Amino acid sequence: MLKIENLKKVFRTEEVETIALNDVSLEVNEGEFIAIMGPSGCGKSTLLNILGLLDNPSGGQYYLAGQEVGHLKERERTQTRKGKIGFVFQSFNLIEEMSVFENVELPLIISKKGGSKAERKDRVNYLLEEVGLSDRRNHTPTELSGGQQQRVAIARALVTSPRIVIADEPTGNLDSDNGEKVLKLMKEINRIEKTTFIFSTHDPEIWRMADHIVFLQDGIIKSEKRQ
Repeated sequence: MLKIENLKKVFRTEEVETIALNDVSLEVNEGEFIAIMGPSGCGKSTLLNILGLLDNPSGGQYYLAGQEVGHLKERERTQTRKGKIGFVFQSFNLIEEMSVFENVELPLIISKKGGSKAERKDRVNYLLEEVGLSDRRNHTPTELSGGQQQRVAIARALVTSPRIVIADEPTGNLDSDNGEKVLKLMKEINRIEKTTFIFSTHDPEIWRMADHIVFLQDGIIKSEKRQ
């Protein structure tokens, strides 16, 4: 499903050049549950941004379902990922002026994958129930704790039934009970819908659930195994 070859990402300022990714090659099969591990600053978030078509690499190739997408313009990247890639950001990226329900529903409206208003309502309510926030559907993000906002972000990422979900430390703001609950939901969707999940994580529970583990250090893949 995903293939990158000799990927490189360089960030430049007037005085400094920082190599975030250096000659990274990786293949991800459809339906994999993959954990990308490594110390802070090793390039995990940069790699996720490129895989999620939020950024372009400085060099190398990125193939998504056989199509080279690594050097698309921003508008083309937006069209390619719409409804196909779901994101869970560390910073949540929820819209404060909208309710929890509206935040989760929005990707269905944008992608035009939600069907009728009643069908959208059923899908959103189902996911809010699954992440334990059905009683908060009419609240705004500012009325929620960090852990609750993270669960809203997870529901939003799953609502369009995307082929790929990219999650940057998805359990980092969750207590153990809620972390276990959302991971079970993701694993169930992975098993039933064959959705590919790509995590950047320090969570040992995700490592145990993953069938493909990549260890990144200093912008280089140091080790990789499938289990």
